[in-house]
Amino acid sequence: MNQNNHVKIEVADPSALGLLGLAIVTLVASANKFGIVSGVSLVIPWAIFLGAFVQLIACLNDIKHGNVFGTTAFGGYAFFWFGMAMSWMIQLGVFGEAMKAAADPKAFGFVFLGYLIFTLYMTIGAVETNKTLLIIFILIDFLFIGLAGTSFGIAPHAMHTLAATSEFLIALMSFYGSAANVLNKTFGREFLPLGKPLGIFKK
Repeated sequence: MNQNNHVKIEVADPSALGLLGLAIVTLVASANKFGIVSGVSLVIPWAIFLGAFVQLIACLNDIKHGNVFGTTAFGGYAFFWFGMAMSWMIQLGVFGEAMKAAADPKAFGFVFLGYLIFTLYMTIGAVETNKTLLIIFILIDFLFIGLAGTSFGIAPHAMHTLAATSEFLIALMSFYGSAANVLNKTFGREFLPLGKPLGIFKK
């Protein structure tokens, strides 16, 4: 007689952890853009561990949930921060003077342009998640507009200010989103509202 045993493994929603990673790294990076702290040497560790690894962990757990949106969002931005950290290390000469000398900062402009395109269609998807996440994605759109404009020399001062302000607001909204996910699930009720989806595209 054959007996099949099925074991159900429940995986926690990784949104709170992923948003925490985003909040910390954008807070640190915005402080750098505002000139409160100088240099990127001490931004790099947070880019790697909070911006990249934490969001990658969230991505891998969203895969287990079958959540395409969360998987793509957390995974896409995790690898963005890996790339930024390595780019900064190249500029600092970590991989040698030859790589440092050959680095063309305009390359960042095309990276930011590509991530702007990515974020725009993710923003459309965020319309049907919750309003907190939608606001975060809209702010990320403005962040990449500011970063791309700065890199291409288009109104650099205004674009730099736009990027810094957007990044700081992303940090605040991500802290709120992380807190709401933790506390709502812990208390089993809506302790902090995330805002209902707009219901424009889903039938």
